[in-house]
Amino acid sequence: MTRIVRLTGLLAILLALASCEEANMAEQPKARTWDRNPYFAKAMTMRDPVPGTVPRQDPAAAAPQPATITAALLERGRERYGIFCTPCHGASGDGNGIVVQRGFPHAGNLAADRLRQATAAELYRAIGEGHRAMFGMAQMIPSADRWAIVAYLRALQLSQGAEVSGLPAEDRARLEAAR
Repeated sequence: MTRIVRLTGLLAILLALASCEEANMAEQPKARTWDRNPYFAKAMTMRDPVPGTVPRQDPAAAAPQPATITAALLERGRERYGIFCTPCHGASGDGNGIVVQRGFPHAGNLAADRLRQATAAELYRAIGEGHRAMFGMAQMIPSADRWAIVAYLRALQLSQGAEVSGLPAEDRARLEAAR
């Protein structure tokens, strides 16, 4: 009797396996956004957003260059630079970040004359699309943040090689106290 039960079970398994088809995820029955659907109001598949939801924006979408540079913009740029740029370019922008110290190709020195002479739009484009060994970061860094990074980068460039004698007395005193 157990042999008959085993054979019946085996036969059931074999029949189940034989009836399986290859899964085709690309061509399966599904409702598309604009399809008619009798199960929903207005007979449409597309639904109204849930009240209170915030739409997701494409980070790669372009934002206009800020007309003025504010302290808040520079602070946002400093924060974003620290997150996205410091690993390769280093905190001072010398191109000797932590990943470069571990064998990644040397990142460019952001205080180099070539980059000081580059336009803000060229720097913005390099952040988004990449340049040489640097990969594009448009999908990771929203457009407004890329402009903030450019503003901070300009401040960083100005700080490199700045003369101490050109600083206000208060800042010179803090610098001397830090030494």
